[in-house]
Amino acid sequence: MFWKRKQPQPESDSAGVERLTRVVREHLSEADEETTRIVVAVAGLLASVAYADRDFSLDEEATVIEELGRVHGLTPQGPRAVCAALRDHVLELSTTQTPRFARTLMELADRDLRREVLRVLVELAAADGTISLDEVNHLRLLTQSLGLTQDDYNQLQAQHRDKLASLK
Repeated sequence: MFWKRKQPQPESDSAGVERLTRVVREHLSEADEETTRIVVAVAGLLASVAYADRDFSLDEEATVIEELGRVHGLTPQGPRAVCAALRDHVLELSTTQTPRFARTLMELADRDLRREVLRVLVELAAADGTISLDEVNHLRLLTQSLGLTQDDYNQLQAQHRDKLASLK
C-alpha cells in the first residue's frame, strides 16, 4: 500500500503579523482596535530597524523592550512577549510587512506621533553603538513612508552623528 506523506503547511506570509497582533491584544487587552493596530505597527517598525543590518543585537533588544515599556496599558510582561514575537518573525516583519506598518501609521497617527516613532527608530539604530549604512538607508526610506521630511530625519539623526559608520 502506498501512503502519501503529509506535507507541512507553509506559514502564511503574514504569520508574524498575526502572532504579533495576538501578543499585543493579550498584553494590551483594554485597548481599542485602532490602538492595537498602532502598537503592532510601531513594534513591526522596531523589528525592521533592529534587523536592517541583519543583526538584532542584545542592545537593540533592550532598547525595544524599554520603548515598548512606555506603551500605556501594556502589561509588565508585554514588552518581553512582544519582543519575543518580533525575534521569532523578524525576517518577515522587517521585509514584507514594513510597508504595511508605515501605511497603518500614516492612516491612524498624527504627524507628532509619527515623528516620535521616527525618534525611537533612530534611537534603536544607535543602540548598538553604530548606525550602519544599511540602517541609515532604511531609516531614510521609513522617514518618507511615514510622511515625514528628510529634515525631520536629519534633526533626529544629528544627535547620534558620532555613531554613523560612514564617519568612523
